[in-house]
Amino acid sequence: MLNLDTHVLLHALGGSLTPRERLLLQEDTWSISAIVLWEIAKLAQLGRIEIDLDDRDLNRALARIHVWPLTLEVCRAIRSLDFRSDPADEIVAATSVVHRIPLLTRDAKMRRSKLVPQAGR
Repeated sequence: MLNLDTHVLLHALGGSLTPRERLLLQEDTWSISAIVLWEIAKLAQLGRIEIDLDDRDLNRALARIHVWPLTLEVCRAIRSLDFRSDPADEIVAATSVVHRIPLLTRDAKMRRSKLVPQAGR
């Protein structure tokens, strides 16, 4: 199972993955942190993406994706991360740490982390 950050999920739904991302996603099941749903809602509200939580294709995709809850354990893990970023990215990363699930992200800060398990490493 892979943990996808918001942008990788959106690129997957939009068909704009890199060849490496496409290969990794074809070989594994997908999951997301619950905060990804909030990020999609906010990006749509701000007009930065066209898709929103009512989109039929998004909902079909989400029906096949495991959603990790925001838990006390995830929030505690944020304190031990070896990078600082926006809160949503930290929650996504901490979700991977707590559940020991590789993260697939394009974010340079998260990719440089020595603590966050990375997809394809």
